[in-house]
Amino acid sequence: MESEPGLVPGFSIEGIIGNVLTREINHVGARKLVIAVWSIALLTLATAWAQAQGRPQAPAPGVIVSEARIEPFPLSSEALGNARANEAVDIRSEITAAVTGIYFEEGQRVEKGTVLLMLENSEPLADLAAAKAALVDSESQFRRSSELFKTQVVSESQLEQLEAKRDADEAAVNAAQARLNQTVIRAPFAGQLGLRRISLGSIVDPSTVITTLDDTSQIKLDFNVPEVFLSRLERGLSVTARSAAWPDQAFSGQVTSIDTRVDPVSRTLIVRALIPNDHARLRPGMFLTVSLLKEDVQALMIPEQAIVPERSKQYVYVVGDQGIVQRREVRTGRRRPGQVEILEGLSPGESVIVEGTQKARPGQPVTIREQQ
Repeated sequence: MESEPGLVPGFSIEGIIGNVLTREINHVGARKLVIAVWSIALLTLATAWAQAQGRPQAPAPGVIVSEARIEPFPLSSEALGNARANEAVDIRSEITAAVTGIYFEEGQRVEKGTVLLMLENSEPLADLAAAKAALVDSESQFRRSSELFKTQVVSESQLEQLEAKRDADEAAVNAAQARLNQTVIRAPFAGQLGLRRISLGSIVDPSTVITTLDDTSQIKLDFNVPEVFLSRLERGLSVTARSAAWPDQAFSGQVTSIDTRVDPVSRTLIVRALIPNDHARLRPGMFLTVSLLKEDVQALMIPEQAIVPERSKQYVYVVGDQGIVQRREVRTGRRRPGQVEILEGLSPGESVIVEGTQKARPGQPVTIREQQ
């Protein structure tokens, strides 16, 4: 077919018109396809919405809650302690000498200053007598020279020498008296004596234990307390101690001192209490069970099963307004059977889930089936 004049060779008017009609038909088909897809989508959404409206929603999960309450929680710490005498000493001699007199009985109660033992004192007595004689002579010379100094018979330097000699002789007397005093052994404080370990005529020296002396009118009780109680420890706290020797009797006392250091290994510190021992039933070295109490401690308590541990943290599920659940981190303190103390993260009166925590989700509502 020949092309018409004015057209590109190889193209005819009929062919051009056919191509244009084909493109228009294809464009109309694509538009219809898009309209059909959107219609199906809208129909699907409308159907789903209609089904949702006709179907009831799943009910909120039921849970059991408990209210966080302020309750009395006495500070209580059980520990094992060692009894010590209020004052205790081994009676020893300061010098080496023979025993010439024993003036005490085993187990005797003595007062401060009571003579317990006499040692050989002949040499110290002689030294004291010689020192006193020398002092008398030097004092006499010093007095005469003082009178002569007024008339310029004795020079000032001579008088000073005599005064120095007098002072030295006086010091010698004091030293001799001190050595003589060492031959008399006295009780350093009031208390009860132990067993006698020497005999008349024994040679004693500073390493020899003659007897023991203990003031057991009060007993010092040392025991270890965990560092978690450090913030509540103070002087005057009441303690109760029990001994296997007296199982039916409780010994009461008070904390008198608290150690300044915490053991880095055991994480405990030493607390000392003083216990009256009027009937002398407690003895130094006894093993006692100690209860440390402070009755007026108040604490915020919740049931132990409300705690949800996660790694090293502790959480609770709090039911707020309109039954919406909140997941909250808390810091716990002491525990007792069935309850735990909350130090941070919770306020009195708030409700926590104790049963049903596995069904609760933060931000979702729950139904309270029971409140403990």
